[in-house]
Amino acid sequence: MENNKKNNKKRYYKHHNKNKNKKEEIKENQSEQDLEVSNEFEESPENLEFLEDIVPEAFEETRPKKEPDPNEEQVEVVGIRFKKVGKVYYFAPEKIQAKKGDFAIVDTARGPEFGEVFISNKTVGISEIVPPLRPIIRIATKEDVIHNEENTKKEKEAFGICLEQIAKHELDMKLVDAQYTFDNSKLLFYFTSAGRVDFRELVKDLASVFRTRIELRQIGIRDEAKLIGGLGACGRPLCCATFLSDFVQVSIKMAKEQGLFLNSSKISGTCGRLMCCLRYEQESYEYEISRTPAVDTSVKTPDGVGVVTESRPLTGLIKVKITNKDGESIKVYHRDDVKPILSQKKADKE
Repeated sequence: MENNKKNNKKRYYKHHNKNKNKKEEIKENQSEQDLEVSNEFEESPENLEFLEDIVPEAFEETRPKKEPDPNEEQVEVVGIRFKKVGKVYYFAPEKIQAKKGDFAIVDTARGPEFGEVFISNKTVGISEIVPPLRPIIRIATKEDVIHNEENTKKEKEAFGICLEQIAKHELDMKLVDAQYTFDNSKLLFYFTSAGRVDFRELVKDLASVFRTRIELRQIGIRDEAKLIGGLGACGRPLCCATFLSDFVQVSIKMAKEQGLFLNSSKISGTCGRLMCCLRYEQESYEYEISRTPAVDTSVKTPDGVGVVTESRPLTGLIKVKITNKDGESIKVYHRDDVKPILSQKKADKE
């Protein structure tokens, strides 16, 4: 009877801990999701880099490149970005030869926009684009550049006026940025907030002041850090504000595999989310971990059979507890000097 109670108790805690770990994993994944964007993603600068979907495109250069399909249809494109550190969008050149560093006026979902040529004319497979491509209208003239600079000045004035209106309406929102479309047909304000905000009256007042279409968009705290900028724990400018064109998926699992101390203040960036740089060395860690015997694995060493108690994947060193006639001892070996002992189940599978 007592043995049954003990077994039931063990099964309960095993099931409880399993569910607890699963819940924690779900919670960790959910904590990495920012606030939802009010508009669906479009392949246009209308959304700029204010995307809450965490897309791992920023680290494309770290992945093995796919061999181009010789039978795939090729399309000529030009890469345009609309912010200094923003996502690059493909446009159809329409017989225009654009050089990197030039400015261009392009057709977008919200009308003509002013952007910088980041990738000159090149051909890519049709699978790499989202058809139909919008065209480049023209290479920017001096007048276009001057008009864009005037818009930048107007945006600063609009930002200050919007702050006053937010205070007037006593809204719980933090204004982050203000942007005019190139043709001044629309004025967009980006803000952060802990929850949903009823800004209908605010929009009416702003429309009466600026006499143009007003649009307010709620963004996440990662996008706020990207816009405002700052210094990271390393003392350098934030990666997202200097070279990361897109946010990548970062999980607490990466911190665990890299052997970091799981203190939120140590592994979180200025934005409060897990640091993007956890992703930089993750592929190397995954490769080294796959080559290193895991903790609690039985291994055969020059001094006998033992169990791995600690491993350091990057150096390839492991600590092994060996039990023999003289008692227990812990010795350090390189992973190449030991051989994992497969369990009967694993041996049968292989």
